[in-house]
Amino acid sequence: MLFWVVGAKKQTKMKIAVPTKQDNQIDNHFGHCEFYTIFLISDNNEIMAETILKSPQGCGCKSDIAYDLANLEVKIMLAGGIGDGAVNKLASQNIKVIRNCKGDVHQLVEDYLAGKIQDGGSNCAAHGHEEEGHVCSH
Repeated sequence: MLFWVVGAKKQTKMKIAVPTKQDNQIDNHFGHCEFYTIFLISDNNEIMAETILKSPQGCGCKSDIAYDLANLEVKIMLAGGIGDGAVNKLASQNIKVIRNCKGDVHQLVEDYLAGKIQDGGSNCAAHGHEEEGHVCSH
């Protein structure tokens, strides 16, 4: 279900998506998150509103999440761990991925808007869970 939490009154500059867990922390595994928090950003780089998009939960490169996010006009994905396939699929939909992010999703977006967040430069090398031998550098 998609709904806006705060009313939007200013001109919209962009939308930012963050894979999220129930505790409003970024999920370290893009394709396995509980939901995506989508932030509406004003021309003044202020958060105007936020919405929740339920995750299809599965491999990010094999789901339709990139198309769903593009249809919602998302332009930036702030991700924790994310594989090459998912990055490529998001890029094909003109969604820029900032990798190796962590922490509270609201603070993360505020820090990104303030220019404090840069791309971590590496993707997950494998799919699966840590208990199955999957280790990421995030």
